[in-house]
Amino acid sequence: MRMERRSAVREGNRGLVRLAQLLRRKELLALLPAVMLLAFWTGGETAMLAVALCAPVLILVVQSFARQEVEEIRLPEALTGLAMRPQAIALLDDILRDTPITGLQTGCLVVQFDDADTILDRHGRAAQTEVLARSAERLCSALRAGDVVARLEGGGLAVVLGPQRRLDLETMVQLSARLQASIATPISLNAMRLYVTCSIGFCLGSASPEATGRALLDAAQIAADEALRNGPGAIRAYSPDMPTKRADRDALRATLETALDEGQIRPHFQPQICTDTGQISGFEALARWYHPERGLVPPAEFLPALEDSGLSERLGEVMLFHALTALVNWDRAGLRVPTIGVNFSAAELRNPRLVEKLQWELDRFDLTPDRLSVEILENVVATTDHDITVHNIAALSRLGCGIDLDDFGTGHASITNIRRFAVRRLKIDRSFVTHVDSDREQQKIVAAILSMAEKFDLETLAEGVETPGEHAMLAQLGCGHVQGFGIGRPMAFEQATDWMLQHRARKTRTPRITNRTA
Repeated sequence: MRMERRSAVREGNRGLVRLAQLLRRKELLALLPAVMLLAFWTGGETAMLAVALCAPVLILVVQSFARQEVEEIRLPEALTGLAMRPQAIALLDDILRDTPITGLQTGCLVVQFDDADTILDRHGRAAQTEVLARSAERLCSALRAGDVVARLEGGGLAVVLGPQRRLDLETMVQLSARLQASIATPISLNAMRLYVTCSIGFCLGSASPEATGRALLDAAQIAADEALRNGPGAIRAYSPDMPTKRADRDALRATLETALDEGQIRPHFQPQICTDTGQISGFEALARWYHPERGLVPPAEFLPALEDSGLSERLGEVMLFHALTALVNWDRAGLRVPTIGVNFSAAELRNPRLVEKLQWELDRFDLTPDRLSVEILENVVATTDHDITVHNIAALSRLGCGIDLDDFGTGHASITNIRRFAVRRLKIDRSFVTHVDSDREQQKIVAAILSMAEKFDLETLAEGVETPGEHAMLAQLGCGHVQGFGIGRPMAFEQATDWMLQHRARKTRTPRITNRTA
């Protein structure tokens, strides 16, 4: 009876859709005067006015009610045949209500696609919808006849398991792995082969926070979100502490958003010195959080949280704005800073509009692109195969921005990648700089990096220089620029300004090798 009632409702909705489509036809506008005249003949002026006022309202109401169903009809057939969230919840409610009587159990799984944003960026929404439809077909073929696949908001899929006598954690893990395997087969789309992976979260009916379909589906969704955070291809079972962790993360995200909006997170500037002239060759902008209660929070405590909260791009916008503002203010004060370096995260580099946004910011501050150094971690260059990332870095180089490869030597960036990304400067990681004035092995490593850089006409900068001896040895080996606590610590804008004035007034003294300080 329930299925017959749902079928009748669906047929009624489709009838409403057909009526809405009929009312949208332009030919009907020609009939409107005739309808009004007929109303006048049969009911007089009052009837004519009623038709004139009510007809537009009727059309709008019918179209409004039918819009959702129209959109559903336009979806691929594999998706229109799926249940939706309300149907999934109703089915879970029915099974859970009967469990004390029948002893049969159920469970719920939520499938989240790891590369949903990538597919959308590269291939568009139509391709994303087609991938969802194909994946839904594969999930259905991998399940039993009594199981139901439902479409969720945001591009996920839910699986409601039909009643069964034995259902435990091991069974759910095996089922999750089987569903992942069914989706892993490449999908052919417009002469392309797309490889799709998914992360899955699940909850047993017996582990649900409440014996309701909504609570069980929500629990599976929480587990799926946790799996997605640890993906790709992760599987997570719901546990009672997950909602607390999720609430803590949500609260932390809200706190970080407030910190960004209110200017609590802003850059400190660390100077970079040319080893040939002793002159300032640039500054690097490094994020610092001025917490209203805790004071200055170390970056190691909040930068990973920003990335986990999906706020890397927002941080990048804040840092870029403050960095360019500082550059303009120093120019006005007569303190020439050739370049300022800003770190760009992998998420920012995947933004298709990054170059356009960056050009707008430079024009806004009336700065030429060569004044900005785009700092990219070596592991991003070494591991990325994202077309948009490659395109963006190449476009930034063509624009005139300097591309600095940060933490060089700690990743696996090949020479091919260094040339492919049009890198301008290698920033030698501090692990190779420490004790370089007294450790022969360190000197050999640095010398090899500098030799390679010279062959490829790349500039070099050594990070983490802490002593005059290290500074002197790096200059002797041929490193072009140095940066570190031995030169100057990261400073707020006002302190950096004072440091520049003092540096300009000081006479440059050549430090002696091995003259280490405590």
